[in-house]
Amino acid sequence: MADERRYHHISSAVIAVMPGRLAEVADAIVAMGGPEIRAQENNRIVVVMEGKSAGELGAQLTALGALDGVVAANMVFEHIEELEGSAP
Repeated sequence: MADERRYHHISSAVIAVMPGRLAEVADAIVAMGGPEIRAQENNRIVVVMEGKSAGELGAQLTALGALDGVVAANMVFEHIEELEGSAP
């Protein structure tokens, strides 16, 4: 029998940006429509991501790291919640 439990994943990441490119990278993150910017200062942007799986969050993190002007994108925290009504 297949596992029918459903989960919601929440993660934060720190994005290191090349000097002078903070606004440009922040605009690109907003245009992605997924990650939410929570703070930005000193060539770093903190984002929160949400999704149905760790793979979905990994894909968002990979896309963030590939943005022009990004030096590094590192996941800092991940929390997983089992959704109500999920079958064991």
